[in-house]
Amino acid sequence: MAFIRRYWNWCRRFRHRCGYGVHSPSDFFLITSVIYEKYPYYAYAELQKKRFSGSLPHYRQKVNRLLFRLVNYLKPQSLIEVGVDNGASICYMRAARKNMQWYTLKDMDETKTLDTLESKARMIGGIDFLHIAHTPCYKAVFEQALPYVKGNTCFVIGSPYLNREKRLWWKQLQDDERVSLTFDLYDIGLVFFDKKRIKQNYIVNFL
Repeated sequence: MAFIRRYWNWCRRFRHRCGYGVHSPSDFFLITSVIYEKYPYYAYAELQKKRFSGSLPHYRQKVNRLLFRLVNYLKPQSLIEVGVDNGASICYMRAARKNMQWYTLKDMDETKTLDTLESKARMIGGIDFLHIAHTPCYKAVFEQALPYVKGNTCFVIGSPYLNREKRLWWKQLQDDERVSLTFDLYDIGLVFFDKKRIKQNYIVNFL
């Protein structure tokens, strides 16, 4: 059933491939040279040797490698990951930029998660890169982090089509005036906040 659903969505997104219809040079570069990049980075082989638990929610290797490329391209000074994962995503992102500060917030209740997130954001002087992974309090995390965004901040939203509630929230987020730019990759969503940019929402066929 899951395969059929993914194939159906791939067909629906077929025309949104390879940057077709994207006029912004920077957005076109992000799609064609980061999201779709095929270069076999040196770190991939080492990361593939690591064993990650299969009992926890996790992304496909394709998505983890994209997270690596995003961090490599955006070069954040700091990174925060909120939510449960199987350890793979943070390993891939850390490998892309070994000298950045990074924090993982998991195995905490919502109140402690939000308090810790705010504390870390204040300590590091704002949020450069936030990965909202598998967490039931994704809405609250987004709102808590929002006051700490900068012009170059990137939020990665894990599994925006996980269920009906999250899918509706993702659509609302795309229309949110506080957000300037989104990339809908189905498995993840990318959110940017540069107010100098014209508001734009892209669908990318990354299935």
